[in-house]
Amino acid sequence: MKKILAFALFIGTLSASAQTARYKCMIQMNSYKGEPAYVVISLINPQGGYEKTLSVLGPDKKWHNTLKEWHKFETKAKTQLNAITGASVNGGDRAMRTLEIDDSKLNKGYKLRFESAVEEQKYYVKDVEIDVAPEALAERAEGTGYIRFVKLSKVQ
Repeated sequence: MKKILAFALFIGTLSASAQTARYKCMIQMNSYKGEPAYVVISLINPQGGYEKTLSVLGPDKKWHNTLKEWHKFETKAKTQLNAITGASVNGGDRAMRTLEIDDSKLNKGYKLRFESAVEEQKYYVKDVEIDVAPEALAERAEGTGYIRFVKLSKVQ
């Protein structure tokens, strides 16, 4: 019985130490002509490598390869994308997502990267990048490609 209680206490400590914060994420797209954009939101580690896919806007897997850098990572990681995949987004429209970010990543050099691609048009590997720090996550981040801006707000 003591072993079971010790194990339960250990598991409870682990889950309490791995807390995540939820953020509403609004992506406002620039007006452009063409097909809807595919956008992927990734957690990038301090060394600049992909750590985790947080959300994918674009349901058809056959077009995921247009997000070239992320696709290289994803084909190796083989993440189950069903729970984090949604519709692509048209020019001028906006999309809302809820992202979960592990609190242990705050102020440690991690970034959120928003990649975007449109069929038969340019691919933007760093359309938006945001430092995973409370101040940066609270500010509006301007895009460099199909994304006009991204705004995050912490969900209480």
